[in-house]
Amino acid sequence: MRVMPLAADSLGTRSMATYVETGPLRLLVDPGATLSPRRYDLAPGPEEAEALARAGSRIETYAVRATHVVVSHFHQDHVQLDPRLYAGRQVWAKDPRRMIDAHQAATGREFWRAIAAGCRLEPAEGRWVELDGVTLRFSPALPHGREGSGFGYVVAVTVDDGMRFVHASDLQGPASPVAAAYLIRERPDLLYVSGPPTYLAAQVGAEVIRHGVENLVRIIGETGCRVIVDHHAVREPRFRDRLRAVFDTGRAVTAAEYLGYRDNCLEAHRAVLWRRRPGHARDAAGGR
Repeated sequence: MRVMPLAADSLGTRSMATYVETGPLRLLVDPGATLSPRRYDLAPGPEEAEALARAGSRIETYAVRATHVVVSHFHQDHVQLDPRLYAGRQVWAKDPRRMIDAHQAATGREFWRAIAAGCRLEPAEGRWVELDGVTLRFSPALPHGREGSGFGYVVAVTVDDGMRFVHASDLQGPASPVAAAYLIRERPDLLYVSGPPTYLAAQVGAEVIRHGVENLVRIIGETGCRVIVDHHAVREPRFRDRLRAVFDTGRAVTAAEYLGYRDNCLEAHRAVLWRRRPGHARDAAGGR
């Protein structure tokens, strides 16, 4: 099995876009990427804009190869509404009618209207698919962060060809014990998960972050899996200190490290990047 993160926060842009290839399966997961419009009260700089352009190019390139597409939920950093990315393919997507918050429901309905005519589109939740020796399993709707967070639900996907890869977007740790139990039950060999949102500790509460770290350490301990931990987890400069218990297992890497690159967490370092540019105050404010 070949697992390739195409875009990620540790590669410079908000995304968990991933390409998986095994046997007859050419799977594109969450083909979205975006930038935070304001961080540290600053707009994205040129470095982030360039990273987003590179991410978009990689996603489009691998979309051409893909035979199947998964959309875990309908936040902009996980989905695009461009029908060309899905045309002629089998697409499994979060059901926009059930277990969904109002914002995602509206985007989800728009997504289904935009692409349904050009592809084979089915709800993902709970589905089990066999493809010539490769199994795909989709979770029920799992909380986007802690239960009752208001951010809705996501669907995780397991690809199993003898090796088990689980892509679990935006579980934020997982913060939810239900999501943690599901991931342990799947017994992944490789897990790609959005880690605890340490940069939002003041908003979500220290307990949510602590539970996310504890749950991820427990998943590693009970399954022995390797973990790609990225996305929400790497959006502040000190993320390695905050997630020390996870990295100290020796089983966790960022998406950049998984690919053999150095971390390039541009959003986390946005303030520093702006300070290095001449005329940064004017440019960072968007020319005001």
